[in-house]
Amino acid sequence: MKTANEKARQYKKFQYYFSSILSIILGLIIVLPLFYAICSGFKDNINFDNYPPRILPETFTNLSNFIYVVTKTLIPRYMLNSFVIALSATLVRLMFSTLAAYAFAFFNFKGKNALFFIIVGTMMIPSEALLISNYLMVSKLGLLNTYAGIVCVYFVSASQVFMFRQSFKTISGALRDAAYIDGCGDLLFYIKICIPVSKPVITALGLSSFINVWNTYLWPLLVTNKEKMRTVQVGITMLSNSDSNAKGHIFAGIGIILIPMIILFAISQRNMVRGISSGAVKG
Repeated sequence: MKTANEKARQYKKFQYYFSSILSIILGLIIVLPLFYAICSGFKDNINFDNYPPRILPETFTNLSNFIYVVTKTLIPRYMLNSFVIALSATLVRLMFSTLAAYAFAFFNFKGKNALFFIIVGTMMIPSEALLISNYLMVSKLGLLNTYAGIVCVYFVSASQVFMFRQSFKTISGALRDAAYIDGCGDLLFYIKICIPVSKPVITALGLSSFINVWNTYLWPLLVTNKEKMRTVQVGITMLSNSDSNAKGHIFAGIGIILIPMIILFAISQRNMVRGISSGAVKG
């Protein structure tokens, strides 16, 4: 007869293997389209007409599609535009979000809770509902076809304010009082204590923000009509419209624009997981 402890160990072992297998299957489902897109960049255009379609190309030495995308199209310029926009939007958003969260976490002022609930309530407003008003504002300011016009709508994020507030609330108020006694003001406490403590959360939200802005399509399409100001997501669609038969060029472009995201995820994976885990516990 098996004891209760043995049954519990076997159950935990089964649960571990089951969750591992399920995670691997889900991971393969998510990665397969990306793998197919990268592999398709090595194919000749004639290979796309074959049936049934092949996932792997005949050879991985055919770099003509990638060379064409880099040298004959504006994809490198589009990637530079997207990088500048995503990086500046992420940095400014993190700065505003952490400063606002610090105020909501440590300051006491009239109407604080009502203001916080209003900010959180804006999360329920779909971004598409604000497109017309944002476009009119940017147009009247003369910011069409500029980096500032594209990036200004991403400067504030209610969800990040909420997450950073939850993170800062875990810092003891007694620690802040002790820092005050030692002559540490709010700005120094924010820089020396709050930011280092929230580093995993900052990494996770920063990476998420960068990817979201990098993948944005509709807003950059609306506020830019010059080819050199297009972002990479808009540029890929223009590449497909310019030569409908060059499917290999399209997949090569997709593979190239995936490279920064893969590098970012590889570098920040550990801190991102820690940030998500800490956010789940603190929330």
